[in-house]
Amino acid sequence: MPPLTLAEIETLARAAHDGQTDKAGRPYAEHLAAVADGVRARGGDPEQIAAAWLHDAVEDAALSEQWLETAALTARTKAIVRALTKRPGEPPQAYAARVLATPGALLVKEADLAHNADPRRLAVLAEPVRTRLTAKYARMRALLGLEP
Repeated sequence: MPPLTLAEIETLARAAHDGQTDKAGRPYAEHLAAVADGVRARGGDPEQIAAAWLHDAVEDAALSEQWLETAALTARTKAIVRALTKRPGEPPQAYAARVLATPGALLVKEADLAHNADPRRLAVLAEPVRTRLTAKYARMRALLGLEP
């Protein structure tokens, strides 16, 4: 069975996250689109763009690990999604190590962090939340060896 097209993956991801919002109350699909666009702008390939659309799907329980296992996606896309899926109680160092060990995952995570840390996006949050998230994203960038 051929892999899903990027258009099919986008439609699937938007439907899976329908009704979900980010911390600012915006539709979650806006974040997914921004990460996919960020991956594309950074020279990412179709497998990485597909993973960008799906990067939070299993973590947010929008789609199950069982779905991911059987989905018509390339093995590389599945590996990137799994690498980006945080596990309950997982230390940030272990998460970062998995991202770094998975070919193609770092670029997707870089685009994710760039959108998460966008000052325009953070500006609408309460100061304590903004401060906590800014530090969290900076720490992850450092663990991943990304420039500040």
